Amino acid sequence: MRDTRESRLLLVLLIAIAFALITVDIRGGEESPVDGARQAAATVFGPIENGVATAVDPVGNAIGAVRDSGKRHDRISALEQENAALKAKLGSDDRTSSRVRQLDAMLKNAGAGQYGIKGAEVIAIGAAQGFSWTITIDAGSNDGIRRDMTVLNGEGLVGRVTTVGPSTATVLLANDPDFTVGTRMEKTDELGFATGQGSRPLSVQFLNGKAKVKAGDRLVTFGSSKDKPFVPGVPVGEVVRVDPSGGALTRTVYVKPYVGFTKLDIVGVVVQAPRSDPRDTVLPKAPVKAKPKPTPTVTVTVQPNGDLVDGSGKVVGNINENAGDGAAAGDQQPDNAANDQE
Repeated sequence: MRDTRESRLLLVLLIAIAFALITVDIRGGEESPVDGARQAAATVFGPIENGVATAVDPVGNAIGAVRDSGKRHDRISALEQENAALKAKLGSDDRTSSRVRQLDAMLKNAGAGQYGIKGAEVIAIGAAQGFSWTITIDAGSNDGIRRDMTVLNGEGLVGRVTTVGPSTATVLLANDPDFTVGTRMEKTDELGFATGQGSRPLSVQFLNGKAKVKAGDRLVTFGSSKDKPFVPGVPVGEVVRVDPSGGALTRTVYVKPYVGFTKLDIVGVVVQAPRSDPRDTVLPKAPVKAKPKPTPTVTVTVQPNGDLVDGSGKVVGNINENAGDGAAAGDQQPDNAANDQE
C-alpha cells in the first residue's frame, strides 16, 4: 500500500475505532456489547491456538532442557565423583584394616619368638626371576637384609632370602620344590625335613621311621647352624596325612602350611635371631577339646500308695494312673521299685 494521504487517514480512523471499542468494552463489563464477538472469535481461533501451543510446547521444553542440562550434568558428575571417592575410601579402610591385622599378628609372633625383624611389603610375585615360587619385597641391603635370612609373617614360615639388591630382595617361598627346611614336631621333638610341593601340602620325611605321628600334629623349624638360613621355632604347619612306614628307615607325612602363599602382603625378615630356641612358644594355642557333658540321671522310688517320687521328694506320677495299660507293665514296675529301694 502506498503511503498516501488516504492511507494515513484510514489508519487514524481504525485506531480511533479500536480505542472506542476498548472504552465501550471496559465500561460495559460482563454486559459488554462486544462480548458476543469475543466469544465467537474464541470459538473460531481457540482450536488453532491450542494446536499451535501443542506443537510449540515440546520445542520450548526441549530448549529449556538443553538450557538446564549443563547444570544437571555438572551435578551428576559431582555426585559420581563423590560416590567414587567414598567407594575408594571404604576400600582403602578395608585394606588398611587387613594390613593392620597382618602386621599385628606378625609382631606378636616376633615377640613370642624374640625375633628381631624388618618389616617389608610384597611388591612382585612369579617365575620371572628364575624360580617357580618367589616373591620380591621392598627391602634390601640398605635396610640390613642379607642372603639366607628367614622370612615369616603372622601365620608362620614364608621362606628364605635368596637374592638381595640395594632396595629389594627375592624370597624363595617354602612351597617351592627347591625349598627344604629342617623341622621338629611339637611335644615329641621328632626331627625331619620338609620339602615344598607347590600348591600341594609339604612333604616331610621324619628321621625315625617308627615315629608316632597323627593328623593334627604341628611342626616348627628346627633351626640352622648360626641361624642361617633358618632360625628355630617358626611355625611350619599341621600334619594332614601320614604314609605307612612299611619298615622304611624314614617316615613320610604331609603337612598343610600355615601360610597362604597366594595372598602374601606384609612379611618380616628376621635380621636378629633369638638368644635361645623358642621351641613351641610361637605356635598358637591348641584348641581345647570340649569334654562331653554327662547325661543326668533321675532316681525314682515307688511309695506304698503307688506314687512315684524323685530324689527331691517331688511326686512325679503314680503307677496306678495307667492301670488299663496291661498287667505286664504293672508287674514290672514293682520289681523296679524294689530294685531302687535296695
